[in-house]
Amino acid sequence: MAICAGFESYRASPADMRVITSDGQSMAAHSYVLASSSPVLERMIDAARRGWGAECTVRVLGVSADAVHAFVHFLYCSKVAPEEEEVVGAHGAQLLALAHAYRVGWLKRAAEAAVSARLTPDRAVDMLKLARLCDAPSLYLQCARLAAKDFAAVELSDGWRFARRHDAALELELLKLMEDADQRRQRWAREKAAQEACRQLGDAMASLDHIYPCDGAAAASSSADAPPCATAGCTCRGLQQLMRHFATCAKKTAPGGCARCKRTLQLFRLHASVCDRTDQTICRVPLCR
Repeated sequence: MAICAGFESYRASPADMRVITSDGQSMAAHSYVLASSSPVLERMIDAARRGWGAECTVRVLGVSADAVHAFVHFLYCSKVAPEEEEVVGAHGAQLLALAHAYRVGWLKRAAEAAVSARLTPDRAVDMLKLARLCDAPSLYLQCARLAAKDFAAVELSDGWRFARRHDAALELELLKLMEDADQRRQRWAREKAAQEACRQLGDAMASLDHIYPCDGAAAASSSADAPPCATAGCTCRGLQQLMRHFATCAKKTAPGGCARCKRTLQLFRLHASVCDRTDQTICRVPLCR
């Protein structure tokens, strides 16, 4: 691990405390650096110190010694340099737990982003539990999305098998998250279909105004029998053919009717419901009155 400027600036001053890891390793540190970086460490240092200037010992347990070294390193640096992002990624889950436990907000956000970026289906359940314990909503959401997207791979993970055997609440929570994701996808599909239908109806209304203009000379020369215009993207041709069919179809009054004529009649009804012209000589769309 590269030595940051924070370590360099404190080398000249003697360390006044030691940090002990789970496997018994010990590292020297400066109490005022750790205390100023974490309110939890500040209370632990105050409780461990027995006299003014006396060396104190703080135990950081539950994670590997390498993760503790990385944690202390970042407390000295007060930031994650671009070249140190791989270190955060290598110890992301443990750094997230430490940053949450010792209330180091900026490091917690960096670790949460690193874990989210490296999330895989085989770790989704474990990281979901970690996100829930460490109050990491961004990571929680990322795990839920991954589980809903690739549940077949998540089912093969040790975390899922453990949850099914020993953590029914977590299993139920995951199934509920996937159900909610499926409902959202269905709702988005319905909304997209509705938007597309509104767009098509809007185009049809515009084409009606194009086929039946209401401005004098243009109105006199325009009808459903007129040749379609050459405007790029205009749907006049198809709509004019539908009008011709409606005018000549004998099935529109028969029992059951004609599907094409029903669509045409729906289009006329929609136009009539939004048309703001009161004079029939002005609006030339059929059946508008």
